[in-house]
Amino acid sequence: MKDAARLAAYFAATILTAAVVAPILYWAAQWFVAHGLFSFLARYDFETFFHRALLIAAAALLWLFLRVTNVRSMADLRLARNPSWGRDVFAGILLSAIPLLCCGALLIAFDVYSFRHSFAWARFGKMIAATVTVPFIEETFFRGIILGVLLKTGRQYISIFAASAIFSVIHFLKAPERTSTIVTWTSGLNSIAHSFEQFGDATMLISAFATLFLIGWILADARVRTRSLWLPIGLHAGWIFGNGAFSRVARQEMLVLPWLGKNLLVGIVPLGVACLTWVLMRIWLKYDRASKA
Repeated sequence: MKDAARLAAYFAATILTAAVVAPILYWAAQWFVAHGLFSFLARYDFETFFHRALLIAAAALLWLFLRVTNVRSMADLRLARNPSWGRDVFAGILLSAIPLLCCGALLIAFDVYSFRHSFAWARFGKMIAATVTVPFIEETFFRGIILGVLLKTGRQYISIFAASAIFSVIHFLKAPERTSTIVTWTSGLNSIAHSFEQFGDATMLISAFATLFLIGWILADARVRTRSLWLPIGLHAGWIFGNGAFSRVARQEMLVLPWLGKNLLVGIVPLGVACLTWVLMRIWLKYDRASKA
């Protein structure tokens, strides 16, 4: 339980540090723009700088957090070397991307989505970059470090529940754009306060928060069963690729909350698709282990 308390303290310190650092980053960017340097920074509002400040604070405080929780090696985080890492990554991508894309095809057939007349091919590069980088970063942090520290308590399901809740809350908390039109030292705290407003929307809570929570649980289950991050990385990459690729070739014709939100990863239907991926993952792991026996 001490490690759980230290984890809570780490997140609190990260948020407070980000709240202090974000205005400094924003003012520094405005200074550069005013002096004719890095003019592209003028496009970003304060919320963008606050999110970057969160990443900086989390990274800066991570070493101290690992020290106080006595994490010295992968074994301390309940992780082991995986000689079949390539197969796990490839299987994860297929298990998550194929059901998601099949769901997209059905939505097109039922006129919920339609094909775009022109494709934004230039954006595919950004999508591929996100597919490669985001799973490595988020799985290392959430399933590698956060879940690993929680598993040290010896309570596996409570640890998975807590890690999945943290994963979904962090992704769900986002203040509306232009929340802080006038930036002061308290703008970071203002952004945090406005982020919680979304929890008052029951439909959004069901369609977005629940899906993120389930995805977090599936990724945690994959990590615990393989004692490795490679299968969760593959699953995560498949979801990002499937959702990103589909959104670039098709456009949504109707919003049918809570069944389907703004993309293929939000809503009750995506919740069912994620459950299908979970079942397929369990079957594949059972077959894979049997073949090794």
